[in-house]
Amino acid sequence: MSQRPEDLIGQVEASSNVGRLAATIDRLRKEIQDAQLAAEGRALIELARGILVERLHCGPTHAARQLTALAEQAGLSQLELAADIINQTAQDRLSDAARDFLAQAGAGTRDADAPSVAVRLRIAESGVLFAADSQMVAESLLEHALAPLGATAVAVWAAGPDASLTLAGYAGFSAEEARRWRYVPPGVATPARRALVERRTVWFASLSEQGLPSIGQRQLSGGGRVTVPAGTGGRILGVLEIGWPHPLQPQPPQIHKQVDALAELCAHTLEAPADRRTAASDMAELIDLVDALPDPALVLSPQLDDGGRLIDFRIHHSNSRFADPAGRPRGSVTGALLLEAYPLAAGDSGLLEKIEHVHATGEPFRAEGMTLTALADQVPLTTLADISLTRHGDCILLIWRLQDEVVRLASLLQHAQRLGRIGGFEENTQTGEITWNSQLYELYGLTPADRPIPLEHLRERAHPDDATTIGRFLRTVLHHRHPGATAFRLQRDDGIIRHIRVVAEPVFDADGRMAAIRGAYQDISAQHWTEVALAATRDQLALSEQQVNERNRLTLQLQHAIMPPTRGPLEAFGLHIAVRYRPAEKGHLVGGDWYDTFILPSKQILLSVGDIAGHGIQAATGMVILRNALRGLAATGAGPAQLLTWLNLVAHHLTESVTATAVCGLYDPATRILRWARAGHLPPVLIRQNRAAELPTIDGIMLGAFSEADYAEEQIQLEQGDTLLMYTDGLIERRDHALQHSQAELLVIAEHPTATLDHRLDHLLTHCNSDTDDDTCLIGVQLH
Repeated sequence: MSQRPEDLIGQVEASSNVGRLAATIDRLRKEIQDAQLAAEGRALIELARGILVERLHCGPTHAARQLTALAEQAGLSQLELAADIINQTAQDRLSDAARDFLAQAGAGTRDADAPSVAVRLRIAESGVLFAADSQMVAESLLEHALAPLGATAVAVWAAGPDASLTLAGYAGFSAEEARRWRYVPPGVATPARRALVERRTVWFASLSEQGLPSIGQRQLSGGGRVTVPAGTGGRILGVLEIGWPHPLQPQPPQIHKQVDALAELCAHTLEAPADRRTAASDMAELIDLVDALPDPALVLSPQLDDGGRLIDFRIHHSNSRFADPAGRPRGSVTGALLLEAYPLAAGDSGLLEKIEHVHATGEPFRAEGMTLTALADQVPLTTLADISLTRHGDCILLIWRLQDEVVRLASLLQHAQRLGRIGGFEENTQTGEITWNSQLYELYGLTPADRPIPLEHLRERAHPDDATTIGRFLRTVLHHRHPGATAFRLQRDDGIIRHIRVVAEPVFDADGRMAAIRGAYQDISAQHWTEVALAATRDQLALSEQQVNERNRLTLQLQHAIMPPTRGPLEAFGLHIAVRYRPAEKGHLVGGDWYDTFILPSKQILLSVGDIAGHGIQAATGMVILRNALRGLAATGAGPAQLLTWLNLVAHHLTESVTATAVCGLYDPATRILRWARAGHLPPVLIRQNRAAELPTIDGIMLGAFSEADYAEEQIQLEQGDTLLMYTDGLIERRDHALQHSQAELLVIAEHPTATLDHRLDHLLTHCNSDTDDDTCLIGVQLH
C-alpha cells in the first residue's frame, strides 16, 4: 500500500532533525574536549608565561601577549608552544622523549601528531604532580600519555622494604582484579618483580608466552606488557606496568624514552613526604638496633651527586663490635665513603654491587665465606666473612662476621678430611667411650646410629691375610704404647673391600698413664689400584716412550735435512736474501713450517713460506711434498696465483688430509716488481724508509681445504733500500694476545734500525715474544 504525501514529508523532517541533533552533539563533545584540554593545559600555559617573564624581564601581561604572538607566528596553539618552551627550559627526560619523537618525524617537518607528544607528556606530568594519590596518577598516565600509544591498562606498584609489591594505583583494570592483586609477597615471580630485581625495563611481546602471572592476565590475554622500575637516587621505589590488548612488536627508541620518562614521574609520587619527615627518627632507631647487635655492623647511607645519581655509600655509623679487616680503629672508617675506606669492594668480591642491589630493590642478601679485601699501607689483606645486607628506609645495614682462626682451621680440617677420605677417632681407655667422626662411619659403611668398633677388634673387620700385620700394629700401640701405622683390607658388611691405612698414637695423662688412643683411617683404595695399574703398565710405557722418542728423532732429522736452522745469504740481481729457521724446542712438537728461495730459469726469483697444520711425522712429510711440488710447478713460468691454485690440488688430492697456509712471491729483477699471492697466510711486511707496514691483505683460502679454489694476485714496485719480510705465525703467536695485537707489535720491532739484513732477522727472532713453541720461518729480502 503506498504512503500518503504528508507522511513522506514528516519522515524527511524527522530525519533532518536527527541529523541536526547528531551534529550538535558532536560539536558539543568537541567543545567539551577542547575545554577539558584547555583546563588541563592552563597550568602549562601559565608556566610558559612565567618562563617568558624571567627570560624577557617583562611583566605577566606582556608575556601573555608574547606567547600569543609567538604561537601565531609558529602556526601552533598556545598549549603546544607552551609545551615546547617548557621542554627547552627543563631539559629533562620528558624533553628528551619529545625531542626524539620530533626527530623521528623528520627534520624540517612536523607531523600532525608530533606536537601532541610534548603536550601529552607535560599534561600527564601536571596530572601526576597535582594528583591526590597514586590512583589518580595511574588514571592520568593512562588517559594523557599511554592511551595514545595503544595501551589500555596501567598499574603502579609500590616496592616494600622487603622487596614485596603493593598495588598503589591502577587504571583499565576492574576493581575486583585490583583487589585480587592488592599485594604480591616477596619471591613471587611476576613481570613487575623482574623489573624490580633486574633493575631494568623489561618488554614482553606477549605476556601469555612468558608464563608469568600478573594483574589483568585474563582480560589482556596474549597482549604485550612492559614493566619499568621507578626510582630516584639509586633506589627503586616501585614499578610502572603497562598493558596492551594485542601482542607488541619491537618499539622504536623514542617510545622506550617516553615510557622511561613516565616511570620517573611515578617515582616522585611514590616517594612519600611522611617517610622523609620520619627519616631522622628512623635513623636513630636503626643506630640503636645496630649498637645492640652482637656482630660487627655498619650503617650505610646513599651518597648522591648533583644530578641525584647514586655514586657511593657513606659509612654513617659503626657499632662497638666493628672489626676492620685491616685492623683500623672505628674512627678512621666511620664517616668515610665506602669506596674510600674499602676501594676493593668494587672489585672481584662484588660487595658494592650487592649493596647497590639491596638498596635499589629491598631484596636482602646473605652469603657465607665471602671474600673481603682491605688495603693496609697499600698491601691487600684478604679475609673471609659471613655477610648480611638489609635495607632499612633509605639506609643499608651491613653485618659481617669475620671468621676467626679457630673456625677457619676447623673448617679447613673438615674439608681436608672429606677430600682425603680420612676418618678420625678417639678411644677413652678409662671409660671405653669411642668417638668417631662422620667420615669414619662412611668408610666402614655404617650409620651414626651403629656402635663404633674398638681398635682391638680390628682383626674381625680385616681380610684374614692381613691378621699378622694388624697384630703387629696393635702390639705397638696397645702394649708398647708407641705410635703405629699399618695398611690392611677392610671387609665391610655390604661386601665391599676397601684398602685402608690406619695410624694411631696413645695419649697420656699427667701421671703417665695411657688415657686415650687417637688416630685416623684413610681410604687408599684409589691409590692402591693406581699403583697396581702403574706397575702393570710401566714396562709398556717405557717401550712406548722409547718408540716415540725414536720417531721424533727421525722426524727431526728429516726436517733438519730439508730445512737447516740457518742458511747462507743469497745475493742475486741486486737482492740480498737472508733466511732463518727456528725449530720447536720440544721434539714432539716437530712442525711443518717451510721456506724456499731460488732462481728460476726465467731469472725470476721465487720467494715462499708455508705452514702445515699439525705436528709430527705427518706434518714433516706434508711439508716436503708441498715444498717440492711448488718448486716443480714454479718452473712452468706461471704466476703466484696460478701456482697456489695448482698447489691446492696437490694438497687436496695427493696428500693425506694435509691443510696448510702459504705465501708465494715472484720477483722480476728487470722491473723490480714483486707479484705475490697468499693462501690463508699472514701478509708480508714491507719496510720502507724505516717505516714498517703489512702489504694489503688479499683473498685466498688455505691449501687443501677445498678441491677447487681461486687465488687473487697483487704486485708491488720495490724501491732501492726496501726490505720485505715473509714469516710464519710461530714468530709472533701468543696464547694471551690476539693475533692482531701480535702483528702490531711485530711492526714496531721491525722498524728498529739495524746495520745489516742479517742483524734485522736476528733482532726479530730475539725480540718477538712468542710463546706457543711452534716452528718459525723467516725470509728477509733487501733491495740494494
